[in-house]
Amino acid sequence: MFERFTEEARRVVGRAGQESAELRHDHIGTEHLLLAILAEVEDPAARVLIEAGLDRAAAGRAVRRLLGEGDDARALASIGVDLDAVRAAVESVFGEGALDAAPKEEPRRRGWFRPQGRAGRSPFTARGRKVLELSLRESLRLKSGHIAVGHLLLGLLREGEGLGARVIADHGLDFGAVRRAVEAAAVR
Repeated sequence: MFERFTEEARRVVGRAGQESAELRHDHIGTEHLLLAILAEVEDPAARVLIEAGLDRAAAGRAVRRLLGEGDDARALASIGVDLDAVRAAVESVFGEGALDAAPKEEPRRRGWFRPQGRAGRSPFTARGRKVLELSLRESLRLKSGHIAVGHLLLGLLREGEGLGARVIADHGLDFGAVRRAVEAAAVR
């Protein structure tokens, strides 16, 4: 299916994996796809959301509020460990940023991001995979011949129940209005 994706749409799929990693999540869901779409600020589909007031920063805050960051902090909190207090104590002795790991150098990949989860499984959630499938259906419905960023956003809207859709809805955006605007501005 990915051979039909435009370069920009492939970049979004790869970026979704990066968004997940930055949030320390062990999956790629609709929320990560939404954040990756919004990172394509020059894309007409992303512009529809951005001009309606939903940019990547606002969506990121909503995802963090709804889902949090990774499982480590939640697990530690469940046994009474306040990660912020631990960080403050360590930094008071060793200096600010003492717990920040040096960034690992990413291995160079040929082509675009091909996520692999545990045991070769795709790290995409069922809803994330559904959005990718629905983006293909949107492309076919619109007789586009390719899958662009706009098709990914239309697939996310059509799926309608994932965290990405919830962030859009919680921002007060009407799916029908967004769909019409994306089709008019972005999908050819």
